[in-house]
Amino acid sequence: MSDKKEIYATLVEIREEPVALYKILKLGNLVSGGGEAKQIISEGYVSLNGEVETRKRKKVYAGDMVYFNEQYLQIALQGELAEYEIVDTPEENEAPLKKPRRAIQF
Repeated sequence: MSDKKEIYATLVEIREEPVALYKILKLGNLVSGGGEAKQIISEGYVSLNGEVETRKRKKVYAGDMVYFNEQYLQIALQGELAEYEIVDTPEENEAPLKKPRRAIQF
């Protein structure tokens, strides 16, 4: 029995780190703009690495996991995707996403 937890997440690539949390929500297409991102973060609807985060400009680094609205975002630096174990697992009844949704094991 494996002790790895499998989570389905959208991979968000960043050019440099750190990046402010509200910008990650915009990059992951979970919000329509920065104002909306800042509001939902300050109201406690966003988690960073399993902890509720209310700081809008909290620094996010490669390897971090962001959760909002029943969706996970896995952060990675461009060109360093080899560090992640990525398994394509499309779901039959799922609508197509703008970015590929993948299972990331950690």
